[in-house]
Amino acid sequence: MKTVYKLLLGSLLLITACENDLDQVPSNIASSDSLEDFDGVVNAAYYYQLGAVTPMAVMGDFRADNALMDEEPYPEFDRYGPNLTVMEDQFFGPFYTALYKAILSANNVIENSTDPGDIGEASFLRALSYFKLVLVFGDVTVNLVPNPSTTDPSILVRQPAADVYNNVIIPDLQNAIAALGTEIVNGRASKYAAQGLLGKVYMHRGNFGSAESHLAAVVNGAAAAGISLQANYADIFGEINDLNSEIIFATQVSSSIVDEYPDSEFWSWYGGLDTKSLMPLDPDLIAAFDASDASGGGTDLRRAVNIDELLMASPKFPQTGGPDHDWIELRLADVILLYAEALNENGASPEAVLDLLDPIRTRAGLTPLDHTVLNTTALVRQAIYDERRLELAFEGHRWFDLVRTGTADAEMGETIDSNYLLFPVPISEILATNGVITQNPGY
Repeated sequence: MKTVYKLLLGSLLLITACENDLDQVPSNIASSDSLEDFDGVVNAAYYYQLGAVTPMAVMGDFRADNALMDEEPYPEFDRYGPNLTVMEDQFFGPFYTALYKAILSANNVIENSTDPGDIGEASFLRALSYFKLVLVFGDVTVNLVPNPSTTDPSILVRQPAADVYNNVIIPDLQNAIAALGTEIVNGRASKYAAQGLLGKVYMHRGNFGSAESHLAAVVNGAAAAGISLQANYADIFGEINDLNSEIIFATQVSSSIVDEYPDSEFWSWYGGLDTKSLMPLDPDLIAAFDASDASGGGTDLRRAVNIDELLMASPKFPQTGGPDHDWIELRLADVILLYAEALNENGASPEAVLDLLDPIRTRAGLTPLDHTVLNTTALVRQAIYDERRLELAFEGHRWFDLVRTGTADAEMGETIDSNYLLFPVPISEILATNGVITQNPGY
């Protein structure tokens, strides 16, 4: 059984499900005042991340140009219009509910525990939860207490995304950085997980200066903390490689613990094992690997890990061991690429920036990028974007990278209404709150 779940069954006796945001005080939860050990509640905050994994994967890759849906109405992911709401039960509802449950657990720890380590982990998990919610929905409801009022619906009014970043996500990650150590213990949150995530948050905010310092701290401190690139790209993925040296933080998945998500898991979607998308591989990703082969001096070794052109699917997370594949939230190559991007936006020389990519490209069997050819900020920027796509394919990043970098129109080959850069808020939440929670424009 995965480490993070060893105390989970006991944890779930403490934290029970809430049906909607107006019902956030479980009737059988132990009184916060009576708890002295909050480890179990921290574990519950980890556990509830599971319900967000597959929806985030599908939104990240199927909304973008890595993967396709086959069966109606699922191709709505590739039609940038108002009809995604029909898939609430499978994706947006479970995602929303799982993350607010994680937040509720984290709030309990942050407010009531006296253990700095527990508070640091809970702060990280609350920040991670709100970050995902903001990426997907934009403005969101903010709850920072373990026992929110059930009679004051005004607390459910969605708060501007910028305020959620500035008042919740960034402070929580700063607190986690201060509280946690650099060593990754049993795959749990660490200082570098918080620092790497904060760097990514600043990249999404367009604050490249702040991003650079935090990403640099992770890149420069990685070796001392036992964090390193795997020698072989294929050895990053699959159940037998869970928690390898490249993983800074992952949501741990175990077939021994059934999560609340009711449908096909991410590895099934990517592998073409769900009838709604039997051949999910987007030909555009094949073309991207073709271009990498042509320019990189040989076959990109990431190709066989990410794409199977015969099955038109991805073998990245093999069916064998599928129910035990961890979901990688942050790994070193991701941080290195973000750091290179931040340096480039902050005016570093092409040589200094592109040198950072050499270990990633060498591992992929490719030649280093030529800084005498890629000699402008714009050219280096595009090279980094291209590298991120291939390195992180089928890890749930692509759509959110396109939105972050403002390249969705160019890469998708059409003008996308800005309303559809976000996803629909679950209608069930709108109805449950009598419209206090509102829908995103366009849906």
